[in-house]
Amino acid sequence: MSITKEQFINGLNKALEWEYASAIQYVQHSAVITGAEYDSITKELIIHSNEEMAHAVNLSVLICDLGGTPTVEAEKRETSENSKTMLEQDLKGEEIAITLYKKLIKQAEELQEYGARRMLEDILIQEEEHRRDILNSLGR
Repeated sequence: MSITKEQFINGLNKALEWEYASAIQYVQHSAVITGAEYDSITKELIIHSNEEMAHAVNLSVLICDLGGTPTVEAEKRETSENSKTMLEQDLKGEEIAITLYKKLIKQAEELQEYGARRMLEDILIQEEEHRRDILNSLGR
């Protein structure tokens, strides 16, 4: 596989779009999800939202450092009137992010952007933690 810096920046911007969307979606879901069984996860979703915004800041700085311009676009957000469905939507978003970050980590390695790789690995670790939190709340 041969990746260019421009392609890598495009991938980082796609990740940034997902981070924006996740932060917005988590805020909305934390307010709308109801039911005693979801009390702890609604609080956790606010933490997730803040972490997603921190990821967005780090990605924006990295994109600029690489000579790109951070996007202001956000991926599509999802919502529902059903609490379990909203958590399934959040889980889907985390799984997309995990797949995307694994790809970006390989690309950073190929480009010998080791600082970028390390930052992306740190984000991946948090995304995997988010997935575990949501899976636990869904009883899986």
